[in-house]
This record gives sequence, C-alpha cells and structure tokens, in this order.
Amino acid sequence: MVTRGPGGSPAHRKPSYASGGHCVPLLGETIGANFDRSAAAHADRDALVDRPTDRRWTYAELGAEVDALAVGLLDLGITKGDRVGLWSPNCAEWVLTQYAAAKIGAILVNVNPAYRTHELEYVLNQAGVRVLVAAHRFRSSDYASMIAEVAPRCAALEHTVLIGGESWLALRAPKDADAARRLAEAAAVLGPDDPINIQYTSGTTGFPKGAVLSHHNILNNGFFTGELLDYTEADRVCLPVPFYHCFGMAMGTIAATSHGACVVIPSPVFDARAALEAVEAERCTSLYGVPTMFIAELNHPDFASFDLSSLRTGIMSGSPCPVEVMTQVVEKMNMAQVTICYGMTETSPVACQTRRDDSLERRVSTVGRVGPHLEIKIVDPDTGLTVPRGRQGEFCTRGYSVMSGYWEQPEKTAEAIDRAGWMHTGDLAVMDDDGYVSITGRIKDMVIRGGENLYPREIEEFLHTHPDILDAQVIGVPDEYYGEELMAWVRMREGAEELTPQSLRAFCTGRLAHYKIPRYVRTVETFPMTASGKVRKVELREQAEAMLELGSLEPALTR
Repeated sequence: MVTRGPGGSPAHRKPSYASGGHCVPLLGETIGANFDRSAAAHADRDALVDRPTDRRWTYAELGAEVDALAVGLLDLGITKGDRVGLWSPNCAEWVLTQYAAAKIGAILVNVNPAYRTHELEYVLNQAGVRVLVAAHRFRSSDYASMIAEVAPRCAALEHTVLIGGESWLALRAPKDADAARRLAEAAAVLGPDDPINIQYTSGTTGFPKGAVLSHHNILNNGFFTGELLDYTEADRVCLPVPFYHCFGMAMGTIAATSHGACVVIPSPVFDARAALEAVEAERCTSLYGVPTMFIAELNHPDFASFDLSSLRTGIMSGSPCPVEVMTQVVEKMNMAQVTICYGMTETSPVACQTRRDDSLERRVSTVGRVGPHLEIKIVDPDTGLTVPRGRQGEFCTRGYSVMSGYWEQPEKTAEAIDRAGWMHTGDLAVMDDDGYVSITGRIKDMVIRGGENLYPREIEEFLHTHPDILDAQVIGVPDEYYGEELMAWVRMREGAEELTPQSLRAFCTGRLAHYKIPRYVRTVETFPMTASGKVRKVELREQAEAMLELGSLEPALTR
C-alpha cells in the first residue's frame, strides 16, 4: 500500500521512523519505591475503591495492607525472583498482591481467570510457581477444585492461598515490629531492571509464552500512559478491564498510583451497568475499555439515567474503534479527551497513543504517535529495511518498554527481538507524514476477539487431543459484536461421529478458556493446499465468509 502526499514521491519521503521525547525523564526506581512515595505524598486521599464489596482504602491504609501482605509472603519463604501466581477476577486482593509481590521482588505470574485445568497446569509448571494466590470460586469457575486437580502435577507449587479464606487471613495478618526492617532489607537488594512480572500470551507453538517484564518496563509504561492522559492526584480511574492483562495492571493501576490517583473497581468482570454506576457514584474522571465494552455501556437500556459528567478522559484499546462509537463516547459520555492506545504484552504494553487534543478522525483512523522515550519504525518484512512513510510494513518498537524475553524460551525471544533490540510485533502498519500509525493487518495468523489476542495454533494443538479429530485448522471470521470469532475446520477420523458446534463446545468446556472455544465448526474431507503443501487459510476464510452471508453456519451457542 503506497500513498502520496505533501512528502512527495515514495522514494523521497521521510523514513517510517519516529522517537518520542518528553519533558519528564524515565523513572529509575522500583514499583515498590514509587508506590511508597505516592502513599507518603497522598496519605489521606482515596487510593482504591472496591465497589462489589463496598470497601475503600486511603493511600496510607493501602500502604499498610500492602506491607503486611508483603511480609506474609516473606514468612512463606518467598524472596526476590520467586514466582507468585495470581488467579482471580478483578478484586482489591488482586491489587494488594500485585504491589506486595513487587515490594519484595517476587515475580508475579498473571493467570487468566478464564483458564481451565489444561492451561493452569501448563502455566504453573512453565513458570515454576511456588505460591498461588487464587479466588475460591467465581460464577461457574471452581478455582479451588481445579487447583486441587492439577497441584499434584506441579512440582514447584508449595502453597495455595485462597482469597478470603484462612490462608489469606493468615498471610495478611498484622506483623510484629520487626516487619519494617525485613521489608527494608528485601527492598535494598532490588533494582529497576529486575524481572517483576510474567504475562502469558497465546503462542503459535501450541502453548502460551511468558513475557518477562521488569519494574522499569511496567512502571514507566504506566506512568507515561498516565502523563498523556494528564493524570493528577485528583483523578479517579474506573477499571472494568481485566487486571491479569497489562491493560488493567500497567495502563490502569500503575498509571493511577504513580500519579496519586484513585483506582475504582466496578465489578469482578466487565458489567456495563456496574461500570456506569461506578462512574456516577465515585465521580470517576477516566474510564477504560475495549470498543465492545463502550458499545455495551452506550446501548444499556438505562444509559441516559446515569450522570457521567465527571468523566473527561480514558483509554479505548484492544481493537479498532468504529467512528460512530468514538463519536458517541465523546458526546454522550463526556470523554472529550479519550485516547487510543496500541501495543502488546511484550512491550508493557503501550507503544503508540493518541493525544488528548487529537482530532476525532485521528482517534478512529490511527493508533496515535510514538510514546514518550520510545522508538518505532515500519520495516519491509522481507528485507528488514525501514520503508518510506505511507508504505505498509511490519511495526517494530524499541526502548525501555520491551520485555527482556520469554520465560525460559530463548529461541522464541530471538525470533521476536532482533540484535539491535527491536521488538517485531508481526503487525502490518503504515506511518503517515505526521508520524501517526495505522494498523492495517497482521503477518502472524492472529485473531482478535473482543480485545483478546488469540493464536489459532494453540487452539489447533488442543483440538488435536480430541480422539476423533484427524486435523484441525482454526481461523477468524467476521463478527458484528466481537470483531472476529473463531471457526474450526476439521478432518475427522474414518468412522467417527459427526462433530457439531455443540459437541465441540462440550469437549472444550472446562479444559479451554471460553473465549478460545470456536463458535463455528465445519467438517471437511480435505483442506485447500498451496503447491508447497501449506493449508490455504485465506481460502478457508473466504469460504467461511460466504457461508456467513448465506446464513449456513450454525453457531455453537447464541449470545
């Protein structure tokens, strides 16, 4: 794709490279040190509000709870570099554990609340988790039972702490006078470049990869995201997005606490009414979400009854935003300064962000400009050379935000980060003459469903465990609500019974996260192949889109 404009012909246009400056230098401290500074400076201000349980903490109170929990982890023998798993929907305890682990240098391993035994066992073993902090149960998810099932097969796991249970109460019990000394000793051996977090991303090899992020990565990314939102201690940030993802725990909690702002938890998982009620009751100034969340809020039957006049900004991320939705968010939700963010878990996550005064067109047609203290470029995927502005290529980024690598997977790390330190995202993009970036496609065979990045290979590997499936190919198909949905094309073993969407869902339920279960399934004798023997997924997608138009695809379930 080539465009021509004020910059002249493609051969004479500026290269697709940009670097981000800022008047504030990078923060050279740990998350714990930064949190302590905020707690001291804003001791009496609200720090955290957990609306589902009607609990709230000032910065002084939150700091005391975080310290008590940090010492509790020390009492379990957890020290710098040990892995602490966290498996729970959004709650105050998630935030407490996040900061407590950081205070002593433990590496927090985020476990997706939608995971089931298949994924849980892999993550606990791959990361070598010693302590798992988890909800007892939520809705139909019996976390305690699933942990009991996989724990005997997880060699490193020594302790399970169930939130709200006796083990949790013991962990956060008030400590003796010696606690402050022990915390100081733990903090004295920590540095900003120490790994502090492992976040799992769906992998193309059949299993997720654990992106290793440091204090420096997460703290600065959260802080500068907040800087571009103009956060101060007067802001109150409503977070209906999941904490297990960087969207919640870096762009959300860290962006807020590094500015002395208040974090508001509206519900354990996204609920449109709960988010709207939280904004009104807590006078929130900022609201986060993926486009489908904002659509659900705008279309809530009681939307007009909520007072959203306190809002001024927020973040929309995860997938492209339709212009109609952005217009309504600005006009009906009072979010004139809402921004769009783009990035990936491996970059902590934000690499590009629109600015508060960008035009509506910029906010729906681009993902903004390079973030502060970062570099970005668009390169030819074949040659690696930077392309002229206006020409499509692969989006790459370099700087403080790039992960140190994938946990114990050096080969995969080398595939993602080149020798010069550039993170190759696999996304196709175009940079215009003003440095604004538009994401135009994906090199990697990834599906984005409602803001969740899904890699078909992982799901295909799981489907191969079905006794009657000979081969499986998973693709993304258009969906009005989620943007994309999953469809499985399968070849069955001879004599096997017909595979229906319902029987496939039954096989996957309890073993695979719900959003990874294909909504559609089609059984075929053969797959279309290239001359070199590769499956032509583009042809499968074309066939699927034609079937959808004709209404001949039966979904696994209705919404």
